[in-house]
Amino acid sequence: MNSRERILAAIQHKQPDRVPLDLGATPSSGISVVAHKNLLQHMGMTDLRTNVYDVVQEVAQPEMKLLDHFGVDVIDIGRYFNQAPDYWHELELIKGYSGFYPKWFNPTLQKDGSWLAANNLGEVVGRMPSGATFFDQTVFPYQDGYPTDYSKMGDDMNRTVWGAFGFTPWDWISHDGFWEKLREKTIEVKSKTNKAILIGVGCNLFEWGTFLRRMDNFLMDLYLSPEEVHRFLDAIMERHLDFLDHVCSSVGDLVDIIKFGDDLGTNNGPFIPVETYDEFFFPRHKQMCDFVKNHSSAATMLHSCGGIYELIPRLIEARFDILNPVQINAVNMDPGKLKNEFGRELTFWGGGVDTKSVLNLATPQEVKEHVKRNLDALYVDGGFVFNTVHNIMPDVPPQNIVAMYEAIREI
Repeated sequence: MNSRERILAAIQHKQPDRVPLDLGATPSSGISVVAHKNLLQHMGMTDLRTNVYDVVQEVAQPEMKLLDHFGVDVIDIGRYFNQAPDYWHELELIKGYSGFYPKWFNPTLQKDGSWLAANNLGEVVGRMPSGATFFDQTVFPYQDGYPTDYSKMGDDMNRTVWGAFGFTPWDWISHDGFWEKLREKTIEVKSKTNKAILIGVGCNLFEWGTFLRRMDNFLMDLYLSPEEVHRFLDAIMERHLDFLDHVCSSVGDLVDIIKFGDDLGTNNGPFIPVETYDEFFFPRHKQMCDFVKNHSSAATMLHSCGGIYELIPRLIEARFDILNPVQINAVNMDPGKLKNEFGRELTFWGGGVDTKSVLNLATPQEVKEHVKRNLDALYVDGGFVFNTVHNIMPDVPPQNIVAMYEAIREI
């Protein structure tokens, strides 16, 4: 099989010829700036650059040479919108770890060693404390209440780090002819690579509530102000469906996976009970998935961190084909249990290794054993793409990353 065939076989629940792999096709299946630079140094691949395409999480975009070295099977179309050398400039935000950042990103160093990041209107919307490795959100536009009119919702979203600092290709969306260029570029890329092609669309619901209203307020609103929440979600759905219409019209017949995002879980279980999910989010998730299914040939992926076992049957009914990052260290997220109960209907894109307490803290041999146990559970009858549980974090030793891929090859 080639890479695209391998990924598609997994999604279709057919056993591929080897374990399908992802590294960096999404900003939740990648590698941090620090871990990336350490890995390149360890492997003697210092000729490769560290391009930081997700500036909020400080996540690197691995070059194709590294992806091919590990046998990665899927890429994000966005990487082909930042190939020009003049797209980047070099910064060192994390001491000792310089990287190349989009030129539109220009945070300012403060006397206390922190960095402040402003949106395109000059408003500071993010802060990275001294010694930290990612930016925190500092502005919550609806913190004091929902607006009566959502006509300026786009401007409000731009006042959050997640709206202000989009990664490619969406940082080009305001340019003339963007949608035509997206199609042309995707056709070109598909003709030159046999890797599967993914496009991330976000279209978050629960999370945009937390980004705009703030987590504590939004969780209370679900119970105390349900009418306001529905009004808010209706407004954001109007934006999402218009956006999906453009995506599907442009590349719906070309890309293999369309990735949504909505973090619905904590380490100890879902943020909300199933009944609350059903009232506010299930019908809207299903509406978006139905739209994609009716207007494209792509599989649907949902990124949701946390212990979301109780919600998985509803996510399947909403027509999500793929779940990422499969947080196996959360409550009720044992890989064997997930595969046995949901493996015939859902592809698990992740869950290959615990990044919270194994990949960062174990010995290389322990990492190998851990990976092989997870593969024993998940790599059966297709329905699995190997990825770490979320991104490879700064504290992960490069030896353990190498051991992880060695274990896959040994399988």
